[in-house]
Amino acid sequence: MKVKTKSNKVNKAWLNDHVNDTYVKLAAREGYRARAAYKLKEIDEALHLIQPGQLVVDLGSTPGAWSQYVRRRMSPGGAASGQLDGTIIALDLLPMEPIEGVTFLHGDFREETVLAQLTAAMGGRLADVVVSDMAPNLSGIASADAARVVHLVELAIDFARSHMKPEGALVAKLFHGGGYAELTQLFKANFRTVKPFKPKASRDKSSETFMVGMGLRSLDTN
Repeated sequence: MKVKTKSNKVNKAWLNDHVNDTYVKLAAREGYRARAAYKLKEIDEALHLIQPGQLVVDLGSTPGAWSQYVRRRMSPGGAASGQLDGTIIALDLLPMEPIEGVTFLHGDFREETVLAQLTAAMGGRLADVVVSDMAPNLSGIASADAARVVHLVELAIDFARSHMKPEGALVAKLFHGGGYAELTQLFKANFRTVKPFKPKASRDKSSETFMVGMGLRSLDTN
């Protein structure tokens, strides 16, 4: 006899919600690898961040939905293949299936060799936009998880400061809870314009949110 556990019920409920999710169905119909594409789409449609001809760096890119969205924004008519006006560099610790026109680097940009590969792929240019959907493996221990989230966002901001144009924009994933206020202040210290976003494509039950920083502030060197 199969014993039903609370975990089984939760997994079944999640699977049911996932299969019936509007954005999951839309992603399947429109050829996106994940519903996450619509989170970036909503942010971009509000702020007009991504334009043809740009250099965009996608940190924490796997499975590739954000890179797919950027690729379509840089293509005539929004095509998923064919002509591409711009440069997209994606990077992740996990492998990613190829996307036409996207340069993928498999590794951790905190490592000097990987950062050197990323810098080389940028060809001496600075990014117009940096997008980061990086998220840690959550342990369930609130203080530890908050620290991991803060660390990843700090890494994204540090990368943007070193490898993005002064008038560029950073989109980064955050989570409401411990560390959120600290990260909001960090964005305000580094960017002239800061906008929080909770896209409709983010699940209602999720504490996930996004922060957009536009225009790097000059750091006080005194």
